[in-house]
Amino acid sequence: MPETAASPPKSTSRPPPGGKARPPFASLLTWILPALFLAGSWAYQVYGSKEQAVPEIRYTDLYTLVDSGKVESVTLTGLQIRGKLKAADKVDGQSITTFRSLLPAIEDRNLLPLLREKVVAVTVKSEEVSPLVRVLESVLPWVLILGAWVWMSRRAAGALAGGPMGRLLAGRSSRVDTAARVQTKFDDVAGLKGAKRDLGEIVDFLKAPEAFRRLGGKVPHGILLVGPPGTGKTLLARAVAGEADVPFFSVSASEFIELFVGMGAKRVRDLFQQAKQVSPAIVFIDEIDAVGRSRGAGLGGGNDEREQTLNQLLSEMDGFARNDLTIVLAATNRPDVLDPALLRPGRFDRRVVVDRPELAARKSILAVHTRDKPLSPDVDLEVVAAMTAGFSGADLANLANEAALGATRRKADAIWAADFAAAYDKIVLGDLRDAKLDAGERKRVAVHESGHAVTAFFEPCAESPARVSIIPRGMALGVTQQTPGVDKHLLAQPELEARLRVLMGGYAAESLVLGTISSGASDDLRKATEIAFEMVGHYGMSERVGPVFHEHRTAHPFLGQQIALEGGGTSDATVHTIEEETRRMLNDALRATRDLLSTHRSELDDLVSALLEHETMEKDDLAKVLRVAAT
Repeated sequence: MPETAASPPKSTSRPPPGGKARPPFASLLTWILPALFLAGSWAYQVYGSKEQAVPEIRYTDLYTLVDSGKVESVTLTGLQIRGKLKAADKVDGQSITTFRSLLPAIEDRNLLPLLREKVVAVTVKSEEVSPLVRVLESVLPWVLILGAWVWMSRRAAGALAGGPMGRLLAGRSSRVDTAARVQTKFDDVAGLKGAKRDLGEIVDFLKAPEAFRRLGGKVPHGILLVGPPGTGKTLLARAVAGEADVPFFSVSASEFIELFVGMGAKRVRDLFQQAKQVSPAIVFIDEIDAVGRSRGAGLGGGNDEREQTLNQLLSEMDGFARNDLTIVLAATNRPDVLDPALLRPGRFDRRVVVDRPELAARKSILAVHTRDKPLSPDVDLEVVAAMTAGFSGADLANLANEAALGATRRKADAIWAADFAAAYDKIVLGDLRDAKLDAGERKRVAVHESGHAVTAFFEPCAESPARVSIIPRGMALGVTQQTPGVDKHLLAQPELEARLRVLMGGYAAESLVLGTISSGASDDLRKATEIAFEMVGHYGMSERVGPVFHEHRTAHPFLGQQIALEGGGTSDATVHTIEEETRRMLNDALRATRDLLSTHRSELDDLVSALLEHETMEKDDLAKVLRVAAT
């Protein structure tokens, strides 16, 4: 699936080094099969043609001929009998002098006495074997022995000169994707304007290197693409090669790792050797953290094969001459675990962030993925882009595809806005659940979701709710979706406190309306606790703790001890203070939410009744029920 744009056009590719070779036994079959065909043809001419020349008669006709004394001699071969008449005679309208017939499987005790009585010369032979069978019995064992010997010889030769074992010993990776020319351009990559601007300098360098060398400038040979999965790092690397019109070598870092120590290093050398032979070229290493993790890190120490591979990669990066036109692009979503030697100047010293798309970029990406799909007039891509905050390019491609599949299941001629809403629910929440809620559970879910929605509507700093549903999907029995309106990169303290109140809305509504609480609020409490802890321990929003950053602490599942997730040390007293402040913030949010819901109790009851009747309420319907103008 493409990450941020439609699938790129197919490029003209040559087979990768060490590609699929012709099996050694195939050449042996090219002369064995014709030989067997000739032997079969000869056996048919010698044996089959003679067999067809002798007419076959019924067994009753055989008895009649013998009994009438017309048979001169017969030859018995197994269950087959052949005979010769004393003179030509007619049987079934045809004149014969010789004949053949089959004896019954059960022995006929009257035939031989009758033959002796009529003085017929009887000859008994052992059952004849077809000439083809004789040829195969004598020749086939030698053919098989010879074929096995040739096959093993060629396999051994292949191990030394480029066969499957040869690729292993030579260090060649059979999974290197080599394209002589790539057709993908920057125009095929929707969004990512900043990343394309940063990489445009690399394209200019590959097209006109002398312009950079004139003043002694040196373009970095290693560029690290950093971003979450599905944001378009691989497609962007292909676009760089397409814009520069240079060969593109693509390989996953995990392909370098082998069972035998040293094989990964050989594969690295082979890859860079191939790229330098056709320079200028682009080498793209995906998921470089698989081989580039910090050496000696982890509870179990280092890994010899991975560290040798990393050392070889570092050596190859150092071996670029000033006039070398080979650029190495690498992608990762974990830059924090990479070895510092890999990121120092002269290696991967430039970092290009490929982040999740903003609102305008999401709209353009959706336009790319829906340009070949018929859309209904009620589909507004800007509205779809607004409700998909945090989606990557791959997520948006999946959303458009799921909407198209939903329209196909309805046998519709176009994709409706409802198809995009259903696709969003399926991706975020999961498929519809078959389980049916009883009346009590259904009302509790309606009260819970109404508490979230009412709090979000009347809380000034909260994001406006766009949809409320009590239809069970995936692991959720109901959902309240909020639309931020704009992409937010920073959250002020009032906004975080508003999020806490919205999360506490379901818990407070159950307590206020039903008098009891249920297990349905567990996920809300978990999210609220995480936000409150970060406000206290990370963001310095507690006067009692102060502006200090404290690490999360967790029990190791195997060692049974407390370890900081990111290192550092926090005293037990400070941890206790952070826990108390977290609890205080959650209790303050719960009290404020209860007061707000008590003030708007009539609106809360109206929304509960509407949800029980309609199950799903969109933004405009919510505004009417809550007597608030839609924003």
